[in-house]
Amino acid sequence: MARFLFVVPPLVGHVNPATGVAGELAARGHEVAWAGHEELLRRLAGAQARVYPCAVPPETARPPGLKGPAALQFLWQDFLIPLADAMAPGVRAAIDAFEPDVVVADQQALAGGLIAEGRGLPWVTSATTSAELLDPLASMPKVASWVGELLAALRSRLVDGRGGADPRFSPHGVLAFTTRELLGPAAVPEPVWLVGPSITARPSTADFPWEWLDAPCPTVLVSLGTANTDAGAAFLTTVADAFAGLGDRARAVIADPGGVLGEVAPNVLVRPEVPQLPLLARVDAVLCHAGHNTVCETLWHGLPLVVAPIRDDQPIVAGQVVDAGAGLRLRFGRADATRITAAVDAVLTEPAYRLAAGKIAASFHAAGGSPAAAGHLEALAAQLSLRSAETE
Repeated sequence: MARFLFVVPPLVGHVNPATGVAGELAARGHEVAWAGHEELLRRLAGAQARVYPCAVPPETARPPGLKGPAALQFLWQDFLIPLADAMAPGVRAAIDAFEPDVVVADQQALAGGLIAEGRGLPWVTSATTSAELLDPLASMPKVASWVGELLAALRSRLVDGRGGADPRFSPHGVLAFTTRELLGPAAVPEPVWLVGPSITARPSTADFPWEWLDAPCPTVLVSLGTANTDAGAAFLTTVADAFAGLGDRARAVIADPGGVLGEVAPNVLVRPEVPQLPLLARVDAVLCHAGHNTVCETLWHGLPLVVAPIRDDQPIVAGQVVDAGAGLRLRFGRADATRITAAVDAVLTEPAYRLAAGKIAASFHAAGGSPAAAGHLEALAAQLSLRSAETE
């Protein structure tokens, strides 16, 4: 049996897919440990998980309205690079204590790949969003060069310049939680394993009134994810107004973690937290920010989407949804109640969107998800063990 160390950033959408893979490996008898934010990992990976804590940098407030190169600059300069520097001591300690055979490093936990490579350890990238696979900096060569300089400086600080692989793309393999049916035909770097979403039961403390769903009315789940509270107040208010106008034609369950909504119409249910996976089995469509996890979990259930991307990888994912025919896109800052109503009406009443979503769902289920990802990691560990035995 092998030992796998998962290195993850303090982001729910990046931890959740890894928990499914880690759980599958553990069920097969392998040893699994984590390096990351301890409190978050205890909540998502379970109280009994073996966790090696990593520090996180002080949060830097994102200026409102950042788009394009400015948003990318903020992501790298104010989040990814400081996070790597902060996590590095914890990652080193985890490797020293756990002695993994393989490190599984999230694309946004740059310290994982850099330190694993610097130590001569085999490592695999966990790509929880497909945006990086499509080279979003290809049209911005100056930004790409600047990112390269940041990574070179980070490599120098963390591992004295050892290694040369891009920490976002391990030469040993990249686990990509998507399929061609959503990703589209664009070329991706090798070796990339398209395993589909990692969907697994996860703990939830959400208290949800399930009886509210019993009435025979199409239901739409509305969510902007866990990291967009600052940007979502006006949008969620407009969404609530739009559903008020829909009356008995549709109702909404709105996730409102920031508590920005006041009184709403009877066909709108507002909750600070929702049990998303069980809820997706009971709703008819989803209106969201085009976060990769929410999109994939929605499509796993064969549901159509209305997507209103805010920033980062979300416009790319939204484009994939629209190109696949599985939903409609709104402009986040300009979506008024009329536009929201029209989009929701369309995905609920026009069969083409649900048919396209069903096609993607079939590809997701066929790809294998967590078991397929665990299989790739097992095969790599076995191959490396065999090579090691042959050289002894």
